[in-house]
Amino acid sequence: MCKSCGCQTPHSHAHPHDHDHPYEHPHPHAADDESVPATRTVRLERRILEENDVAAERVRRRLARNGIVAVNLISSPGSGKTALLEKTLDQLAGRLPCAVITGDQRTDNDARRLQGRGARVCQIETHDACHLDAHQIETSLDEVLADGARLLFIENVGNLVCPAAFDLGEHFKVALLSTTEGEDKPLKYPSLFSQSPIAVLTKTDLIPHLDWNIAACRENLRRIRPGVFIFELSSKTGAGMDAWLDYWIKMAGAPIP
Repeated sequence: MCKSCGCQTPHSHAHPHDHDHPYEHPHPHAADDESVPATRTVRLERRILEENDVAAERVRRRLARNGIVAVNLISSPGSGKTALLEKTLDQLAGRLPCAVITGDQRTDNDARRLQGRGARVCQIETHDACHLDAHQIETSLDEVLADGARLLFIENVGNLVCPAAFDLGEHFKVALLSTTEGEDKPLKYPSLFSQSPIAVLTKTDLIPHLDWNIAACRENLRRIRPGVFIFELSSKTGAGMDAWLDYWIKMAGAPIP
């Protein structure tokens, strides 16, 4: 967990995830010490994520006004997000104006990989945080959308947990799962996969070399998110890429609901 979530702070109970706490913290020795003032329980009604959600709505309204589709790509580190974006930008160059905001704790390695492929790219270093937030996206929009992009890819920090809790103002989330991670990931991390109407199975070229059950993976995805749309592709060989590219061309040309 990241420091901005408070998860690494001793005795901290301020986790910016969408759940409530009664905030009852009994002190077993207080009742025996008359010098300790009586305590009372206070319930915090204000959602911890309220400020992020307000910024996310500003982002969403701006994107809608300009007819821009934004998607939030979330996965484990090493699942192939950047490799998929490299191939995607190469193939969409000249066909669909794109932009990318990419997040990592350190370095601009991913941004440098994506530059020169026909899209504006903005790198955000999150430092101690394990996710992007809506404020970071909002402050990056002027730079990344300057060339009139119609499709914005947000490549989140590699993490299956915290990024799923933060609304970035995106149109929807896309969950990526590589064949090397195991077919039970949707069951282990249901929060992300239940929120993602699209799932992408990456590195399918490795299937012949792995003890991996693609049918079980599909079943687990649909168990967590009935009706999920599943892309199965390989950025290395290009298998399945045509359907992926056609989807975005049609999506970006359609009105945003």
